[in-house]
Amino acid sequence: MKLTSLVLLASFTMISSCSILPKSEPFDVYRLPSAQSSVPASHTTPQRWSLRLNKLQASEILNSPNIAVIPQGNVIISYKGSRWSDPAPVLLRNRLLDGFQRDGRVTLLSTDDSNFQADLELGGNLQAFQTEYQGTSAGVVMRLDALLVRGYDQRILASRRFEVRQPLSDVKVPAVVAGFGQASDQLTAQVVAWAVEQGQNLAPRP
Repeated sequence: MKLTSLVLLASFTMISSCSILPKSEPFDVYRLPSAQSSVPASHTTPQRWSLRLNKLQASEILNSPNIAVIPQGNVIISYKGSRWSDPAPVLLRNRLLDGFQRDGRVTLLSTDDSNFQADLELGGNLQAFQTEYQGTSAGVVMRLDALLVRGYDQRILASRRFEVRQPLSDVKVPAVVAGFGQASDQLTAQVVAWAVEQGQNLAPRP
């Protein structure tokens, strides 16, 4: 009887303890939207060199699912109750992969999720992937320091900074997410054009 009483007492204690734990707030998970025509298909001859897309380096706050926003000065926070489906570097890497596939000039594509070796690798540092306020106006800012690297010895062959600013007329989260989609489409088109041009000159000849 004493053993039974102790078991029941322990059970009630655990139930009481669980009931006072704070509940996690529900949040909406957003994917990065894209316009289907962001990178029009090219009708030029496909390149014969291969390209591997690496996950971008980023600061701790950007390398997370948080949707970052700078409301003023140097303060960076995130939208409450909303998250990305993946950390920003992964979102942008996957968007770039989709952009190259839509462009069609580089068909031998892979990412750093696999162990495939490629002639060239595209990576770099994601410096900005956030909403920024300037007074009463707001806009999405994306800044990427891109690197094109030779696959077999990791030698940097080319680099360039890309920056896109997409104004927002509505600062509610769904509209902000749409702005991120528009900004990423612009950035993708620029990076794809640059990488293909550089690859034509720098990739090893078969």
